[in-house]
Amino acid sequence: MDLSDIDFDGPVTQRGIGVIAPFDLALERELWRWTPLDVSLHLARTPFEPVPVSLEMAELVSEKRHVQSATRDVLGVDPEVVAYLCTSGSFIHGLGYESELRRSILEAGAPDAVTTSGALAEAVRALGLRRVSVITPYDADLTDRLVAFLGELGVTVPQCHYLGLGGGIWRVNYRTVAELILAADTPDSEAVFVSCTNLPTYDIIEPLERRLGKPVLTANQLTVWACLGRMGLPMVGPGRWLADVFREESPT
Repeated sequence: MDLSDIDFDGPVTQRGIGVIAPFDLALERELWRWTPLDVSLHLARTPFEPVPVSLEMAELVSEKRHVQSATRDVLGVDPEVVAYLCTSGSFIHGLGYESELRRSILEAGAPDAVTTSGALAEAVRALGLRRVSVITPYDADLTDRLVAFLGELGVTVPQCHYLGLGGGIWRVNYRTVAELILAADTPDSEAVFVSCTNLPTYDIIEPLERRLGKPVLTANQLTVWACLGRMGLPMVGPGRWLADVFREESPT
């Protein structure tokens, strides 16, 4: 059999990121857009819970036993880092609990660990932010927990808007998200943070950053970039202010 016309140099050797996602995540395709071609995402989900998006749901999807079980589910493919991909589940009880989540992932065997809110904290510190406007798809109670989390980082929130959704967050269109970002911005806001890994944001970040002249930080962007930084890999996708933030491995 003549195989001389076949290129046997591929496929590209893959490096892995393990992803622990809430059961209702529907934006896997957006996640992949943030990754270079030589990186694979390996997802595990927390168990289904018949509750709306709320404080209760954030607590259920961030239970240590669920996080550790999902971590073990992805370790078989040797990821270099495991990310807990949920903003509310990682900010709901403040900075201390975010640290506990990362420790739980490491205790379950992960070589390194990231959470979405931890990645937000890294970006806030690296950019020296002190005033950040916020938009969320959550209700008022859950949004207040995010404001409190930012407060622990020494960040004030000059403007905050939320959608009050109990589900179907992935169905929100770009126009709605963009209008909320523009409404939340104030002259003294240094950045706008868009919470929730289930809220689509990829294609509107760049044009809104040009219009506002400041960073537009989003949950999936921060999470994947924090992982890539720990792997020593370049960032992919929009977000010019963050291009250098996660280039060096951040302390865990």
